[in-house]
Amino acid sequence: MDLAQVALVARIGGTPTLDLSHLVGRPRVRLLAKLESANPGGSVKDRAALGIVRAAYPALRSGAELVDATSGNTGVAYAVLAAALGFRARLFVPANASPSRLTLLRALGVAVVLTDPLEGTDGAQAEARAFAEAHKDALLVDQYANEANPRAHYETTGPELWSAAGGRLTHFVAGIGTGGTITGCGRFFRERATGVRVVGVEPAEALHGLEGLKHLATAHVPEVLDESVIDAHVAVPTQRAWSAARDLARRTGVLVGPSSGAALVAALEIARGLDEGVVGTVFPDGAERYVGTAFGAYLQSGGTEGTDG
Repeated sequence: MDLAQVALVARIGGTPTLDLSHLVGRPRVRLLAKLESANPGGSVKDRAALGIVRAAYPALRSGAELVDATSGNTGVAYAVLAAALGFRARLFVPANASPSRLTLLRALGVAVVLTDPLEGTDGAQAEARAFAEAHKDALLVDQYANEANPRAHYETTGPELWSAAGGRLTHFVAGIGTGGTITGCGRFFRERATGVRVVGVEPAEALHGLEGLKHLATAHVPEVLDESVIDAHVAVPTQRAWSAARDLARRTGVLVGPSSGAALVAALEIARGLDEGVVGTVFPDGAERYVGTAFGAYLQSGGTEGTDG
């Protein structure tokens, strides 16, 4: 099967780029954000999952079962592709993943194995690896170590944002989860213009509410993360990220998840310190994924506090 001819596959990527320059308040500074919730699986992870599945597809067609660990979004992306392309998938997910993600995974028919929430995705990875070692038909694709992950962003996300910026991007800001987005895009931008400054965003706290992001000081550092393309790190407190996401919704009508709020905080902080430039970022998913969570409840609460970065 030619994957490019599958209608759902053809819709992955090419997401809208939002111009949020009015939030910066500086006439010669632009802020652009890729709205990744527009992907068919609802998140930026559709891109990496497609790249991983494409590389593994011969084995999957022959009956191998795709196995991986996920905090939810990559799992949904795998599940969407499994349904569209007809392969099996078994996903190891921390038990505290958002209820909406777990509902989507089960609705799409993949096998879901819940793991210790206190161990996070690191624990889920360990269990996925152990399962794959014990079952000969299991194909562990490991998004945290699979070069198809950053390559997908090198080939799609980076070029799309570069084009939207008219080739004048000066800063790129992205959250660090698997490391795929910042590594792939960072490599692409480095090849186009050595002056592009790449900034990684991570939670300020070890125990945080920014699902999908890693607190690198206390978590396993993903193998695909290439620190050589990152110029600086910004640590964002959960509360500030949540507040930014809520304010974005109320000021622009754009509903994003907590990791997007963190990216917005960091991107605004950088943009407001410039006299001139173009700052690009990625909003990994939408707020719909967080219905029934503390973040979802927070979005409904209080008044507008201002996107103060």
